[in-house]
Amino acid sequence: MIIVSGGPDGRNTPMDESKTKTLDEANAIRVGLISLGCPKNQVDSEVMLGGLLEKGFRLEARPEDADVIIINTCGFVDTAKQESIDTILQYGRLKKRGRCRVLIASGCLAQRYPDELMKSLPELDAVVGTGDFPKIAEICGRLVEQSAPSKSERSSRRYIESPTFLYQAESPRLRISPRHWAYVKISEGCNYRCSFCAIPNFRGDLASRPEADIVEEVRRLAGDGVREINLIAQSLTSFGWDRRDRGGLLRLLDRISGVAEIEWIRLYYTYPTDLTDELLDRMAVDPKICSYVDIPLQHINDDILKRMNRKGDGRLIRDLLSRIRAKVPGVAVRSTFIVGFPGETDAAFEELCGFVEEAEFDRIGVFAYSHEEGTSAFSMRDDVPAKVKSERQSALLNLQAEISLEINRARVGSLRKVLVEGHDAETGELQGRLEGQAPEIDGVVILEGDAETGSFVNAEITDATEVDLIGRIVP
Repeated sequence: MIIVSGGPDGRNTPMDESKTKTLDEANAIRVGLISLGCPKNQVDSEVMLGGLLEKGFRLEARPEDADVIIINTCGFVDTAKQESIDTILQYGRLKKRGRCRVLIASGCLAQRYPDELMKSLPELDAVVGTGDFPKIAEICGRLVEQSAPSKSERSSRRYIESPTFLYQAESPRLRISPRHWAYVKISEGCNYRCSFCAIPNFRGDLASRPEADIVEEVRRLAGDGVREINLIAQSLTSFGWDRRDRGGLLRLLDRISGVAEIEWIRLYYTYPTDLTDELLDRMAVDPKICSYVDIPLQHINDDILKRMNRKGDGRLIRDLLSRIRAKVPGVAVRSTFIVGFPGETDAAFEELCGFVEEAEFDRIGVFAYSHEEGTSAFSMRDDVPAKVKSERQSALLNLQAEISLEINRARVGSLRKVLVEGHDAETGELQGRLEGQAPEIDGVVILEGDAETGSFVNAEITDATEVDLIGRIVP
């Protein structure tokens, strides 16, 4: 392992240490990186790692052994911001008693609050924003060479010139995911202005990568052993719209599907009003596109949806779910919801619970509303008490757990194609995933038998929990 990789499940990500070798091990500056937040942030971390390695830095598995520690932060909601700040404080203590000489905060929190971080956290030596992280090797080298800065010099260590950087297929990148699957970020930013979301403020408007460059990246990944491509963006279904290219995503899927070695293509973050019949039809007929829809709906109550500045209403959402299931039989549907939004009454929450029970999602994520400055909802009164938000979050998750258990139990006795993930580091159990299970956020299949990591096997499902399935490999 060369990196501490934090995320929603808190797990660390193993990595082949042979990839960290440098030409001059003895004299190389040692760097540790802690990656927080979403898969999009993880891709940024991987690009930073690749750039550091290319410039001769040595990457350390243990931050205690590093000269420079980089914390790639998340700044989405209050809990993510607090985790980022706590992590900065945690590793800042190494500067007092360890080898660390330079501590850097990069990513969304740094882009969103550069002055506040530098002023309130003296442990920090610099902040690097979401568009300037490709300069990380240059920044690290410069800071290590400099002596302790004066107050005026320290305040100038803000690398926040642009909110957006589109990496390229040829960009150095050291992946921290397993060899057989990868995230591919196809665009940055978002043109929607949901009233609860501050992301466009620090990630910018939609900017799509060139189609040919994405396809080239996929080809390179396939040559490196990747079999599953996970396409990510802030709004995946908006790909190409900044170029007035409404058919860009379908054309991109055609070309990626043509890469022979790729067997699964997964779509993340599809906006409800942009999930077209054409895209669903393509999913239904192309065996490489996973029958998996990740569609953040946020709520079902019309008044709350309007206050959230979401496109569409409850009727549109219900019609969309019907079309998804009619066009893609057996599809797995995942969604996210926000509880405790300003104005959410008991009746509105009960309506949401009834909808979740009715819709029978495979899985959902539930956020307690976070009152974020810089959003249009910030002008509304945050009138749902924190205790009520937490109770509603727990109630909705408990309701979904019962639904997920029933859905999983219905799979017992079926024969399924499974991508083998390898042996769990703690339990030693062999694990894999169905096409309806996204890496890191959904459950797994615990497998009886033996198979090579990254291979596809057939497995009979023999048991189920609300999260995971149990199966045995069959010839």
